Amino acid sequence: MSTSARSLDEQWPDVRRLFSRTSATSLHFAIASIDRTGAPHVTPIGSVLLTEPGRGFFFELYTRRLPANLSRDPRVSILAVDSGKVFWLRSLFKGRFERAPALRLVGRVVGPPRPSTPEEQARFARRVRRLSWLKGHALMWRDPGPVREFEVERIEPVHLGPMTADLRP
Repeated sequence: MSTSARSLDEQWPDVRRLFSRTSATSLHFAIASIDRTGAPHVTPIGSVLLTEPGRGFFFELYTRRLPANLSRDPRVSILAVDSGKVFWLRSLFKGRFERAPALRLVGRVVGPPRPSTPEEQARFARRVRRLSWLKGHALMWRDPGPVREFEVERIEPVHLGPMTADLRP
């Protein structure tokens, strides 16, 4: 997936599908920001949710450095990886991926953190509902807290050599 070959609007359904699979198989995304020394800092975030094409938000749950990094420099890179074992085994057996196994959204947060809406909280609650019977569910996700909105400037494919060579841009 490359924004040069297909528009962001055209790619967005594929991005949403990969983000859904990432949420189900990896349970988190990786958000890279820039720390006070200019070094990259990666934060695992389980609450990245996409909205209209080129936009999304995430809850700032259990983040320590990310809020300060984003207040200094709003640039982010969000990595999504479909970690499904069957998907990977089937792809390795065939010698190719039939769909993108991973991608990066490169963009920036928009504005400061803001209180989450009831709709955003409900959407996140649906994502973690399958874990609601576990003791840690209420401890981790009872109050998801504020959100950060982001906008996507480009979508970068993750190339895995010949295994991804046949994927359409």
